[in-house]
Amino acid sequence: MLENNSDATHPRPSLRDAVLLAAWAYTPFQRLAARDLYGLLATRAFTANGLYLNLGYWRTARTIDEACEALATLVAEAAAMGPDDDVVDVGFGFADQDMLWMERFAPRHITGLNVTPMQVRLARQRVRRRGLADRITLIEGSATAMPLPDACCDIVTAVECAFHFHTREHFLGEAFRVLRPGGRLVLADVIRAAPEPDGWRQRVQDFTWTQFAQKFAVPAANADQRAPYTAKLRAAGFETVDVTPIGEHVFPGWHRALGYDRALFARLPLAGRLPYRLLLNFDARTVYGAFDYVLASARKPTQAGVPNGAV
Repeated sequence: MLENNSDATHPRPSLRDAVLLAAWAYTPFQRLAARDLYGLLATRAFTANGLYLNLGYWRTARTIDEACEALATLVAEAAAMGPDDDVVDVGFGFADQDMLWMERFAPRHITGLNVTPMQVRLARQRVRRRGLADRITLIEGSATAMPLPDACCDIVTAVECAFHFHTREHFLGEAFRVLRPGGRLVLADVIRAAPEPDGWRQRVQDFTWTQFAQKFAVPAANADQRAPYTAKLRAAGFETVDVTPIGEHVFPGWHRALGYDRALFARLPLAGRLPYRLLLNFDARTVYGAFDYVLASARKPTQAGVPNGAV
């Protein structure tokens, strides 16, 4: 059953939180760690139903609800998720994707990790209400120091969150550790775009990425373009590495939707609406020119040794 995101039992930002968000949005002085930022945002989600926070996959989607589910589905399909799989989902938000996966792909078990206490608490409540608490376990824990044993799962996923991890390289090492031999890793991730040949566009790219990294707690070590990103996956020990750009089905659709879907625009935090209203005067290529959005997949070797550089 769909859950309306305006449910009155969900916590909303207080006046103090709204002031902090405004200071974060409009001044260079207020910086927030990822867990604090998402804690302040509370349940200010993008979708009308559920509490998705991803930008969506718009290849065939017509609404933000369809697009967010499509991205989660794309990740599950890339992982070949099925009944024999134990899944570790890192950065699960409010567990919308985990509940979707359990109901559509029926993995044996999903363990979610998330560093934002409010999201973990509310996601557990939602999973219980959906009758899935025996099959989905949600833990407050770090992607770079997973409170999980070695070789405990068949799939590791991260949907639009690995750019926050401190660092992505440490996360890849942890993902390799907790995967069983032959296990799969699938990420929907935001990385840096290749530099534009035009000097003006390149300067805009640099400025945009710098602002994004400062505002959204992206470590400098995570400013990977596609080739270094691929190399990090291989250095972590993974094989059958594939890093496919899907930004053409993410950024333009999201940008268009903000222009025509007034309800979606109204669901943005108040502090974010003015900047986005200004950005809607530009095309998606200009606004998102600093970013590459990728679907990355890789496999732990069946006979897995210790990856290069591992301790």
